[in-house]
Amino acid sequence: MLIIISFCVLLTIFFKVVGSTQCRCRSEFKCWDDGPLIHFPFRLKDRHPDHCGLSGFVVSCNDRHETVLELPNIPVKFSVATIDYLLQEIQVNDSDNCLLEKLSKIVSMSVSPFVFDLPFRNPGDFLSITFFNCSVAGTRSRNQYGRALSCHSSPGHQIYAVDSSYYIDSLQGCTKLYDVLSAPDKWLWTEPNCTESERRGKKCGSSKGGASATTILVATAGSASLVLLLLVMYKFYTYDRNERENRLKIEIFLEDYQALKPSRYSYEDIKRITNQFKDRLGQGSYGTVFKGKLYSKLFVAVKVLKFSNGNRGEEFINEVGTLGHIHHVNVVRLVGFCSDGSRKALVYEFLPNGSLHDYISSEDNHNSFLGWDKLQSIALGVAKGIEYLHQGCDQRIMHFDIKPHNVLLDQNFTPKLSDFGLAKLCSKDQSIVSMTTARGTMGYIAPEVFSRNFGSVSYKSDIYSFGMVLLEMVGGSATRENTNEVNYPELIYNLLERGEGPRIHIVEEGDAQIQRKLAIIGLWCIQWNPVDRPSMKVVVQMLEGEENLTIPPNPYGSTSDPARNLHLPLDTIVELA
Repeated sequence: MLIIISFCVLLTIFFKVVGSTQCRCRSEFKCWDDGPLIHFPFRLKDRHPDHCGLSGFVVSCNDRHETVLELPNIPVKFSVATIDYLLQEIQVNDSDNCLLEKLSKIVSMSVSPFVFDLPFRNPGDFLSITFFNCSVAGTRSRNQYGRALSCHSSPGHQIYAVDSSYYIDSLQGCTKLYDVLSAPDKWLWTEPNCTESERRGKKCGSSKGGASATTILVATAGSASLVLLLLVMYKFYTYDRNERENRLKIEIFLEDYQALKPSRYSYEDIKRITNQFKDRLGQGSYGTVFKGKLYSKLFVAVKVLKFSNGNRGEEFINEVGTLGHIHHVNVVRLVGFCSDGSRKALVYEFLPNGSLHDYISSEDNHNSFLGWDKLQSIALGVAKGIEYLHQGCDQRIMHFDIKPHNVLLDQNFTPKLSDFGLAKLCSKDQSIVSMTTARGTMGYIAPEVFSRNFGSVSYKSDIYSFGMVLLEMVGGSATRENTNEVNYPELIYNLLERGEGPRIHIVEEGDAQIQRKLAIIGLWCIQWNPVDRPSMKVVVQMLEGEENLTIPPNPYGSTSDPARNLHLPLDTIVELA
């Protein structure tokens, strides 16, 4: 509001000044009571502003009560007797009999906006004149050819103007100077053409030309520049305010976080640790990950966060606040963090074997396949990590972005959950969290996160995502590439119901049984109704057990009723900051 008010005030002052200048340009002045009236295209020095008149139309007043025309770059001045704006004509005085002498210094009128009034109205006007510089002796004999010019003559020498029609190349005792064209006392101008405006009783400058056009251009450019400047100022103001609020929020959080173990690094430390960000490991939606080294044998992964306007700082607080409370073999360890102004970074333990996504292969790719025993061990480790988040911490942590990319593997292929930028915390004795927008990665997001018609958002949403990871481990990447993401779990269900399976990498005895086991658990986890999904504790028991598992109801079958049990009373709670 303050910026808008300031803009209005400045704009008012600006146009007031411009309007005042325009009024002065429209004013009429005289040097003396009997002198010609001066207005556009003429400008009277010291009375009109410099931008009002046109070049070549500048006049001034002298002590002899004369209105003097000053042509640009010419050392002589001309006394103006009258100005006729309708005929666009001025008449100059020749009181000193020096008009020809003054014109002799001009030689050509091309340097001025005026032309001579031809044909000449006075019989005494010359059409062409030759100037001679003569000695004073013999003056009387020379009067028969021309007339003497009294001005600018020196003792012993007289300047004569001779009609060139006499074809006299020389006079006795004289030196020919040069020829000039005529010496009329009436001059015309053609541009600007003000005749029509004057005929209608309007001043020329009010409808076209010089001062008005310049003033309008200046006013328009000035207004546009002012608006642009204010918009830029407002943008910087809002950005700076949001940035300051974000920094304050983070600093308050970090003050409360001092007792926790992760170290705080400066941005210069981060550049040193990553060797100037030389080795990039990957890039995600919330930042870029670089390999770094704290000291000789301790390698780390440094995620430099990037923020969008809608979640600025939230991912940083989520990651640091969540991982700072977590100590579990199946959750990535936060070594430290950086909060240096607007620069934010997270320092994790380095996991050399990348993510689970790199080892979910298709049927024709044997190079990256880990074996079904190892995959079952990885699935069990991920399940234990999620169970710890849901039950093992002081507060229940819901990850909301469980997918193969966020399951990292250490040197022994022990899985560790990572990327807690979307995590939410709530009290352990409450199970439902309120959310205003969907969060997660397409293909792994539980249906209730999209629509409350499928139930309330809770820790069961993480179980759905884990189920999709299991089914992708069972079906391989080829399943996702060749079938619709929504329908490929149903494809696996139909194979199981017929006593078959995807049959990918079935080599040793027991491989098919592990594959079937993971598929059944995955289908239990992705039931549409959150109430029908097992808890993570039950999932761990199923993965560790040896007994045959019952195939769950087909979540995509016609007999399934997604609305069943959705009327169960569940108290919605607000997520904790």
